Amino acid sequence: MTKATPSAHPALVTLALAMGAFAIGTTEFAAMSLLPFFAADLHIDEPAAGHAISAYALGVVVGAPVIAVLAARIARLTLLIGLMALFAVGNALSAIAPSYHALLVFRFITGLPHGAYFGVAALVAAALVPDNKRALSVARVMTGLTVATIIGVPMANWLGQAFGWRTGFGLVAGLAAVTMVLVALYAPLGEPSRDASPLRELGALRRPQVLLTLLTGAIGFGGFFAVYTYIASTLISVTHVSERWVPVVLAVFGVGMTIGNLVAGWAAGYSINRTAIAIMLWTTAALAFFTTSTDSLWTVTLAVFLIGLGGGLGAVLQTRLMDVAGDAQALAAAAHHSAFNVANALGPWLGGLAVSAGYGFASTGWIGVALSLGGLAVFLLALALERRSSKMAARIA
Repeated sequence: MTKATPSAHPALVTLALAMGAFAIGTTEFAAMSLLPFFAADLHIDEPAAGHAISAYALGVVVGAPVIAVLAARIARLTLLIGLMALFAVGNALSAIAPSYHALLVFRFITGLPHGAYFGVAALVAAALVPDNKRALSVARVMTGLTVATIIGVPMANWLGQAFGWRTGFGLVAGLAAVTMVLVALYAPLGEPSRDASPLRELGALRRPQVLLTLLTGAIGFGGFFAVYTYIASTLISVTHVSERWVPVVLAVFGVGMTIGNLVAGWAAGYSINRTAIAIMLWTTAALAFFTTSTDSLWTVTLAVFLIGLGGGLGAVLQTRLMDVAGDAQALAAAAHHSAFNVANALGPWLGGLAVSAGYGFASTGWIGVALSLGGLAVFLLALALERRSSKMAARIA
């Protein structure tokens, strides 16, 4: 991987990139926390409102690979600013959406730059440090997203409760504008490789290890989102706490994500694969605990914190993709976020089906357990195939 030579200190580059992650994390998770409020305002039930979350995720799924391929020859600095501009516009439109169907369209537009931004930001961050520090550098950028769950999401939720859900999306549009300025000031230009081309990027999709790693994220992280999407509804309808507690529990979740993300980035420096397996096992156990925790504010808050610790899986799988993608780094990095937003669509959809079927909000934890174990099974299959390929290559040599 080509190492960057930033004009600013690497810490300032990381800060600029993390600010974009903060903006994206705020809108992605705040939309979930505001679900009961825009459902009531738009006169729809909560499972239907969950489709707005899925629309955003679908935008990520579509936008990440398409933009990564078409923008293969665009300088990374220019691309990052352009992506943030589109993100700002999408959130501004969401804030003034006149109807439920318009909101679906605007959330889809907002999701388009999400994966490509994170993919490019991860490559820039990894290029700033030695190879054994890549996961930690990526995790530091992703810390912007996890800090968003501590500060940005509760703030947006509070604004939504106090002044209407639309103000939450307006806040994110402003954060995106700030990111554009910081990236312009501090991020390196990042000239594309002379050999960069859409066809070379598409080559990533011919690599089985890339596809299996993406599938791990698409399935394994679904349980995380199945529970998180309905946390506010669970607290209000099942735990029977005041709405003012929702931002507090969301902040606790964010603390868990932040700790888990940094610890996972550190641990992946020693073993990416073992770290990924450990995180998925941990998340499975935490999701199972959630199903028994919803009657008490204290136990459900503990469960949410433990689930949040599993958020470090993102940076770990992102780094693994850098190892298995060969020279198609941009598409693999962006597609990683497509995969996670397949999870973001899959988890809420399956969770919504369970709730609509009458199993209650706590049942989203069991949906999460099944998805987490499914992701782990795919990852173990990937490792088994990788070992077999290595043995065959050794015999041939």
